[in-house]
Formats: sequence, structure tokens, C-alpha cells
Amino acid sequence: MRSQGFQSLPWRFRGLSTSALLLYVYLYIPLIILIFFSFNGGRMATIWEGFSLRWYADVIQSEQFRAAAANSLIVASISASLATALATFAALGFRGRPLRGQGVMVPFLSFPLVVPEIVTAVATLIFFISVGVPLGMIGLVMAHTVFCIPFAFITIKAQMDTMDHTLEQAANDLYADPRRTFFAITLPLLWPAIFAGFILAFIVSLDNFVISLFLAGPSSTTLPIYMYGMMRLGVTPVVNAVSTILLVVSVLFVLIAAWINNLNKK
Repeated sequence: MRSQGFQSLPWRFRGLSTSALLLYVYLYIPLIILIFFSFNGGRMATIWEGFSLRWYADVIQSEQFRAAAANSLIVASISASLATALATFAALGFRGRPLRGQGVMVPFLSFPLVVPEIVTAVATLIFFISVGVPLGMIGLVMAHTVFCIPFAFITIKAQMDTMDHTLEQAANDLYADPRRTFFAITLPLLWPAIFAGFILAFIVSLDNFVISLFLAGPSSTTLPIYMYGMMRLGVTPVVNAVSTILLVVSVLFVLIAAWINNLNKK
């Protein structure tokens, strides 16, 4: 009966490969269409009139785009760095002897992931107004840092849970002090997850729209807000070009993280 069950198993899932392929097509065909029409030579966003790079040239030459891109990169870099550092400290705090209430504290750190982003944006705006935090770059960095901590924490905590702690014990047996053990054993084992957490936090901050819309000042427009302002005038090939640039940057960072992770496994 067992062999019959295994023999009939593939037949129960007939068509699974086709379903998976259709799912990938559904997920990625809109992105492919977006990239395709970003090279459209005409002014219509969805009517092909010939290949051209004119819209990319217009975007790069736009002072508003360069200012928005600079703001996004500055906010994402600082926020991701702070969020990754705080997430690393939080993950290290759960090592060793179990803390009282640890079973509640870990999910609590991940709770912002399930809170509606619009609620987080409104609550942060009210809090900043109450305590006198000015809207603009400072407010964006503070809000993005808090919002990105769970993304980095989950990645680092997962790596820490699967780490071989016997290496640290061996270092202690060889009379290495805690500081040397951390920098010689723990940190080298943990740094790929720290880097991956930074990349994830960076992308989340770079692509964030709702929180940025509520907290950005007149001179702190980010790329998503810049794209939103363009969309209010209608979908144009310029929007496609900006979206493609943002997509390429995000994919590039993901590929870098994957490359670093593969180097660490070799």
C-alpha cells in the first residue's frame, strides 16, 4: 500500500509545474511590460512607437529626480545602518541564558510587520508633532529606522539560531576573552546575515512610500513620492523609466546580497 501511495503521488500533483509557471508569469509579466515601455519613443505609456532612450535622458537630466534620488539614498543608507546595528544588538541580547518574557519579546519586535503601514505613518506623525520632531530628513530617518528594524532582526536572529555555538565554547576553552571570541568567532559567522539584513532594510527604506508621504518635508522628497507626483499627471514613459531605475537598483542590491552569501558558503 505504501508503494502504491508513492506511485500515485505524482499523479495527484499533475499540472503543478504549469501552475507554478503561470504564477511566475503573473508576478513578473507586469514588470517586463513596464521595462519594455520605458524604452518607448512615443509619448504614450502603452503604445509602442519605436525604441528610444529619450526618457532615461530626461530623467537623469531632471534636477527634481536627482534631488529625490539623493534624498532616498541618504535616508535609506542611514536608516538601514542604524536599523541593522540595533537589530544586531537585539539579536545578541537573546543569546545565552533565556530572558524572562523572551517568548513574548521576540514576536513583539516583529509586530510592526503586521501593523498596517498607514496606521504606523499616522501614529508616527502624531508622535513627532507632539514631541516637536521636525518633518523632513531627520523625521524620515527616525521613522524608517524603527520601521526597518524588524526586517533586519528576523534575518539576523534566524542566522544566530542556526549558528554552531560549539565554536564559541571552544574559543572559551582556549582562554579567549569574550571580546576576542566575539570578533574572531561570532561576528565572522554572523556578518553575512548582518549584511543581508542591511540590504533588506535598505530596500524597504528605499521603496517606502506611505511613511515617507506623511513625514517628508518640502525639501525631503524621496523617489516614491516623486513618482507619485508624476503619476497624478497621468502615466507617461517618464514614470516607466523612473520605475525601471528603482527596480534595477533594488534587484542589484539583492544580487549583491546573494553573491556575498554564496561566497560565505564556499
